[in-house]
Amino acid sequence: MSVLFSPLRLRETTFANRLWVAPMCQYSASDGLVGEWHRVHLGSFATGGFGLVMSEATAVNPEGRISIACPGIYRDDQEAAWRTVVEFIHAQGTLAGMQLAHAGRKGSTLTPWADHQMASEEEGGWVSVAPSALAFEGYPTPHVLSDEEIAGVVADFVTAAQRARRAGFDVLEIHAAHGYLVHEFLSPLSNVREDRYGGSLENRARLLFEVASGVRATTEGPLFVRISATDWVEGGFTLEEATWVAQRLSELGVDLIDVSSGGNVPGAPIPVGPGYQVPLADTLRRSGVTVSAVGLITRPEQAEEILAEGRADAVMVARAALRNPRFALEAAEALGEIVPWPIQYERARTLRA
Repeated sequence: MSVLFSPLRLRETTFANRLWVAPMCQYSASDGLVGEWHRVHLGSFATGGFGLVMSEATAVNPEGRISIACPGIYRDDQEAAWRTVVEFIHAQGTLAGMQLAHAGRKGSTLTPWADHQMASEEEGGWVSVAPSALAFEGYPTPHVLSDEEIAGVVADFVTAAQRARRAGFDVLEIHAAHGYLVHEFLSPLSNVREDRYGGSLENRARLLFEVASGVRATTEGPLFVRISATDWVEGGFTLEEATWVAQRLSELGVDLIDVSSGGNVPGAPIPVGPGYQVPLADTLRRSGVTVSAVGLITRPEQAEEILAEGRADAVMVARAALRNPRFALEAAEALGEIVPWPIQYERARTLRA
């Protein structure tokens, strides 16, 4: 058996394989509410053989959305809408994960096809929030969160986690990457606070640790944290710091670190190429934590090699899945594995010209 298609057990949950769909924003929600697009979009991956299908970044409160068209899970109707998506994923024998997120200073935009312009109040925009009064390039200066407001954010993550579990999600992931709120606290480039949430790494990581502890207390299921393991610029969040944070998260009951990078500094010199973030995952894994790798992993043989060499415990794919929602089924075939196909598609597997 290939490593890629071997099972992975985290707590009481067994993943049928280690090839998973990464969170991918769709900018297709209405007032934070998912609809038919999400059911078809995520459902297509569930019919494609993946061991886990992750939701896109899902806001824990209205101000936590990236754009006016991003989803949330802070209302009853949102929870109910997500439940229908999860039910279809489960009906295909696949696990469902939700990425809980807060956009921080990178929120309140229009969609990418509207050039991510800032949304006006009339368009549904809001005042973004951040650890410090430092704007992301091209964005307005955010409101600085007080200690009381930070406690409110932690509570919102916990409530959202409870909603996600009620909606049926098997896995929860805290988004602490890509320049969004939790990452903004972690990085000294966006956090210049002088209180207990700023300065030392332990202080900058305090919000993440509080969120992780709070969410961990809500669920017995697997808990992931996605981090940007480096800002890729001098003076930013470093791989060494990420390693310490990952080890502490493991001690707090986080089961897997989803290792990404960048997003907090426009124009950072990121060495983009096939598997460019895998060395970051490898470093964290060698420190003793369980990790997934992501970042231009596009071929089955490439994914298999990453796991076979012990550089990660699982692989997440994004663009490869967008191009081909059946990527996992075709990957299994390429690696000589026999995995179940949806019975409706069986004739496509067995009858070929």
